[in-house]
Amino acid sequence: MDYQELWARFALLTTAHVADACIRASVPVRCGPAGLQAVIPGSKIAGKVCPARHAGSVDIFLEAIHLAEPGAVLVVDNGGRVDESCVGDLVVLEAQQAGLTGVIIWGLHRDTADLRAIGLPVFSLGKLPTGPLRLDTRPADALESATIGDWTVGPDDLVLGDDDGVIFIPAAHAGQLFTLAEKIRDTERRQAGQARAGVTLRQQMRFDRYLAERQQNPGLTFRQHLRTIGGAIEE
Repeated sequence: MDYQELWARFALLTTAHVADACIRASVPVRCGPAGLQAVIPGSKIAGKVCPARHAGSVDIFLEAIHLAEPGAVLVVDNGGRVDESCVGDLVVLEAQQAGLTGVIIWGLHRDTADLRAIGLPVFSLGKLPTGPLRLDTRPADALESATIGDWTVGPDDLVLGDDDGVIFIPAAHAGQLFTLAEKIRDTERRQAGQARAGVTLRQQMRFDRYLAERQQNPGLTFRQHLRTIGGAIEE
């Protein structure tokens, strides 16, 4: 899936749709931690992961940006530290000018007002005035992967972000996952439309039938029931 198709399809989806699609496809759901949020509310981000593991110096970001493909997303691993910021306005401006579509930071940012003025989507754990007060030895594989919360990602992954947070998906499965996500979105839209017209979700889900069948089969799950009627909303 090329950059234009990725953006065009994700523009009509949410990270929640994609997460549900991962469940449906038995693909690990790799969400960033809940604290990872957009600096500018309403931002959406989508692109190939361009990883950079921070060791205290900005040169790692400049090198990652130099090597990145247009349309990629700079994914910064600062170990989730909350005692320093590691990305500010100059790095974000550099990423924008190089054609990157956003920045994800497993750590903190600064220069918040300037980042808002630049407009490039940035997701981070929060903000802090001070930059790094250290300079560690740079890992040899600092540009090969980045760890965000529980997940280690690299150039074979895509990152998607919106007001619900961020999720990583394997690039090789993007087409399949987006197709599933679109079906889930359309099902939910139909259900919401019926609910607004007065048909309750319990009626749509045939909840009375589910309760009766569960009496006969205590092992029956609601998810299994939904699959039989084509009304899945939990995946």
